[in-house]
Amino acid sequence: MDPQGLAWLGAGIGVGIIVFGVGTGIGPLVAAALEAGARQPETAKDARATMIIGAALIEGVALFACVICILLAIK
Repeated sequence: MDPQGLAWLGAGIGVGIIVFGVGTGIGPLVAAALEAGARQPETAKDARATMIIGAALIEGVALFACVICILLAIK
């Protein structure tokens, strides 16, 4: 099998694992923020802001990981 093809296969599997991890990370984060807003509506804005910051950090790490997978496949 072609080494370049295996590199792209590995990159695809890596990106798939990354997407799965991001989904399982952001899901509970959003659920907790919604639950906090439902329990105490006066703090819903603070919980939403904290959730957005946390989700952005998780997505940022995922973006860097996807770029690294693609760069390793190209090389």
